Amino acid sequence: MEESLQIQRFEQLPSSTEFASQIESKNVPAVFNGCIKDWKAFVKWNPANGGLDYLQERVGSSTVEAMLSKTAPVFYGDIRSHERVQLPFSTFIDFCKQSMRNTDSSGGSLLQSERHQDAVTDVDQESMLSGDVPQQIYLAQVPIMNSEDRERVQLEGLREDIQTPTFLETKELASVNLWMNNAQSRSSTHYDPHHNVLCVVAGSKQVVLWPPSASPFLYPMPVYGEASNHSSIALENPDFSLYPRAKCSMDYSQKVILHAGDALFIPEGWFHQVDSDDLTIAVNFWWRSNIMSNMLEHMDAYYLRRILRRLMDKEMTDLDNFVPDHGCCDLNPACKKQGLLGKDLKLHELEPFSLQALQELVSVVHDCVNITDQSQCIQSTPPNDSKVSVKHECDKTLTRKLFFLEDDPVAKILWTLDPSTLQNVLLAMAHNFPRTLEALILHLLSPVGAEVLTRKFDEVDQHTTEDDRNKFYQGFYGAFDDQFAAMEAILNGKELFALQAFKDSLDKFLGVNIDVPKPSIR
Repeated sequence: MEESLQIQRFEQLPSSTEFASQIESKNVPAVFNGCIKDWKAFVKWNPANGGLDYLQERVGSSTVEAMLSKTAPVFYGDIRSHERVQLPFSTFIDFCKQSMRNTDSSGGSLLQSERHQDAVTDVDQESMLSGDVPQQIYLAQVPIMNSEDRERVQLEGLREDIQTPTFLETKELASVNLWMNNAQSRSSTHYDPHHNVLCVVAGSKQVVLWPPSASPFLYPMPVYGEASNHSSIALENPDFSLYPRAKCSMDYSQKVILHAGDALFIPEGWFHQVDSDDLTIAVNFWWRSNIMSNMLEHMDAYYLRRILRRLMDKEMTDLDNFVPDHGCCDLNPACKKQGLLGKDLKLHELEPFSLQALQELVSVVHDCVNITDQSQCIQSTPPNDSKVSVKHECDKTLTRKLFFLEDDPVAKILWTLDPSTLQNVLLAMAHNFPRTLEALILHLLSPVGAEVLTRKFDEVDQHTTEDDRNKFYQGFYGAFDDQFAAMEAILNGKELFALQAFKDSLDKFLGVNIDVPKPSIR
């Protein structure tokens, strides 16, 4: 985990200014120890001191929405895996009391299913069950305050028992909500579209957090789905054959334990998975971040394109496992750099490493062709008399998913060459084996090969004079009967590589897997 993303703990509350400038602006979680112990709720809601009776008397007649999990004690955000039912808050409090009695009578060792058997029998079976097995009941996100929809507020009577933390006093809160479980529970991994401060009033919670950059390892559900902010990975028995990247997910996580009185700032977009102890009560505060509040709607399309482009650029680096400053002399100490030797380069003028690279490139091409007089793919006779036709099997090369450096022999060879060596190898190939070079570029250059070649061309541009650059490109493209066809083949391959990066970005960050029409390849 990067040091800049490490969670901090604070023993003293920051001011609103300090919070905004030093904590919120960094978009990194923070824990505030004991920051709500002066709330009335901290004393009055405590189940060990008659808190359940207090809550039942105060707002027991209110109707709340309960969440029933088909996978208890795990609660998944997907609406297909749980039910929502209306019930009096006093009924839920009765469940909590029954759960406490069961725990006391069994010395705390009662199984989850046994704890809920008695509690559920008092409720209308048709509304509380989706079968014969009792479901665990969880109050999730029950509104105490909601600035956007006052009609949704169900427990407004509890507002005076809690205080807005001092560092949030300048914020325009979107909502304040109650979270309460009558037995151990676990929420699925998800993120919220608002900044969040989670305050534990009673019990304790363990929270595992991942930064938004860890999205690829958590396989977010499709952005168009009803639970798009949730991970696709099952918490009980993750299937790593379907989600192989998930094996590394915990390497990017941090874990915090919140006790009664503690609060946790969870920035928008941070994935989190919460385990709650028996009978835990919590309150959270949501508000819109400055970034989201200041985003102008007419700029959305532009921001979308910029962000996708940035994710694509990062993905293009990751796809082929490039290593910065990875030149030939790093791989082969025997390699000696040499100057540009001219476009009519003879084979005996090459340094050993350059000659070896040239021979390997020619061999790769010849491995894909038949050299015969009758049915030829490449005739390797004197340069100006040769004609090239590549076998159908070689034409299919681009249809394979060759987007990784390790999968492509041409890309691997090119990637080991420094700018000077690359120029001499390609010029020697253009002068001595022009039809082989033509076959390589027009028919055998994979997307990753095209990406490597253009990156190498960029290095050439940076490390040579304008006169040498012009000589090199004239010599290189002069070997082709149709120079524009060569340029288009390289460009099409590079765009295919970018297209794969785009599709992988949609898959990893948006949970969307699509087949995009590919540019035509000549």
